[in-house]
Amino acid sequence: MGHTDIVPERVSEIVIIGGGGPPSGAAADALPGGATVIAADSGLDHARALELEVDVAVGDMDSVDPTTLAAATRAGTRIQRQPEAKDATDLELAVDEALSRRPRRLVVVTGAGDRLDHTLAVVLLLAAPRLAGVTVEGWIGASHLTVVRQRGALQGAPGDLVTLLPVHGPATGVTTRGLLYPLDDEDIDPGSSRGVSNELSAPHATVQLRAGVVVAVQPGAAGTHWLRRSGAGEPVAE
Repeated sequence: MGHTDIVPERVSEIVIIGGGGPPSGAAADALPGGATVIAADSGLDHARALELEVDVAVGDMDSVDPTTLAAATRAGTRIQRQPEAKDATDLELAVDEALSRRPRRLVVVTGAGDRLDHTLAVVLLLAAPRLAGVTVEGWIGASHLTVVRQRGALQGAPGDLVTLLPVHGPATGVTTRGLLYPLDDEDIDPGSSRGVSNELSAPHATVQLRAGVVVAVQPGAAGTHWLRRSGAGEPVAE
């Protein structure tokens, strides 16, 4: 008989808890129930604080509390210990572990931390080409990120700030609904500030693209333009 590779059954949702400080309250409240949980190194501490049952912990385990690690091992969490000198961050290794389970949706949660380089790496990782077949969102501190490839939905209160950042190349045919300053079939190059500091004009908004990838960042703060315009009785764009 020939060898047959066994393709793992596709799971619905996976949550990855990373380090860099504890998750924000908004992130904790938004976690989907019943999802498979993967911890990246000290994310195991944060998962324990959130009373999440962790399926697997990935990383060199140089920053996780030894007591937490021992408790997770006793509870049946699978530990994938990696060498300290490696070619990928613990969070990227956790994403690779998640992808091996073929999720439909991936939610990545990390603290804001104090490392700009780590933050930038997380944003680019969430929008990486190998995640193209997965619905991806993330929380970095209080900021909520939605990766938009063809169409994405945003939620929040009118006036909440929204920034649209093209990554890994230009975003073409960007069209929005529910933002104060709508985009209508526009092209945005990476490095452009065209999509910075927009605001929700409705509780629900959509972003559509013909091609490319956009990361929609909701920093968890309100702007001032929608409030001024709605307060003055001016029409608000939908």
